Amino acid sequence: MSDSPASPTPYEVLGVDPGVSDGELRKAYRRLLRETHPDTGGDAARFDRVQRAWERVGTPADRAAYDRGHGSRSVGGDGGAAHSAGASGSASTSGSGFGPATGSFRAAGRAESSTVRARSYGHPGGQERERYLELLREWVGRGVTIDDPYEPALVRSAPREIRSWLAKALAEEATAGLVSTLGIGYTIWNNVLTGREQGGVPETIDHVVLGPAGLFAVQSEDWGGEVRLRKDELVGEVLGRGVEPLHELSRAAKTLARSLGVKFTALVTVVPDAALDEPAAAVTRGRLAGSVVVRRSLLPQLLRDGAGAGAGGRGGVDRTSIDRAFELRPHLQRAIRLA
Repeated sequence: MSDSPASPTPYEVLGVDPGVSDGELRKAYRRLLRETHPDTGGDAARFDRVQRAWERVGTPADRAAYDRGHGSRSVGGDGGAAHSAGASGSASTSGSGFGPATGSFRAAGRAESSTVRARSYGHPGGQERERYLELLREWVGRGVTIDDPYEPALVRSAPREIRSWLAKALAEEATAGLVSTLGIGYTIWNNVLTGREQGGVPETIDHVVLGPAGLFAVQSEDWGGEVRLRKDELVGEVLGRGVEPLHELSRAAKTLARSLGVKFTALVTVVPDAALDEPAAAVTRGRLAGSVVVRRSLLPQLLRDGAGAGAGGRGGVDRTSIDRAFELRPHLQRAIRLA
């Protein structure tokens, strides 16, 4: 079971309140086993989730450890590397693993080692962390002191809609960290305003990445579960009704491209490795051709090699040369507005 903040907690999977007695917890587990068992017409995937949830909280000792925030954890569903590798651009986190990244997400993109890193502008995940903290304080209640808003036990106890904002922040920080390792030929702008509003809120694209392989509009996502590409859109139980991530990114990228006077090579949605059962999947036909969903660990390879016609590039757009990338960077730096 993934320990992404967005993932359902064992209690949510078992359909009980976290304060339920051990006896009631066991009853809920046994009932769900009967309902979900494949031999009785149940769903195998749900049956597996129920079993894994029980493994986390099935004994008083395991439950106590989980409730204290000491249960096994693998941020983002990729094992421990999901956040640590994603924040490898000299970033650090608090001891809880959910704290904000600090360090090298600076405008100069200055290396703190002998390796010259990509230029980075903006604050990846900053808006999402602010929203998480705002909602968390409302949920805890006014006047209540929160010593550590990223303490695992507190994060796990919060409603899923609050935890989802933290998962989104971690995903953006992970992407920014990975891109920062690609070298001087790359530039990343984070939380880029498109110039349009949605419901009175300024619309943003998580990252715009420029490199020798092209110009990419990138969204970093973590819905806390598996997704897959069906025709020209992502689907999955973890996606809410009416949620169309690829269509939303396409509309936002079209608006931004028009305002910047550029064309994007590909539109990339990055998800935790465990959320996708194949390395990458691409839309190759229709209006969304050029949209790609990729496992997080493979994002650097995609940005280095490009997304050709067979891997989701826009009709096989030629790779941008290093010279062209350097020529385009000053224009983008002048034109891009950050949230």
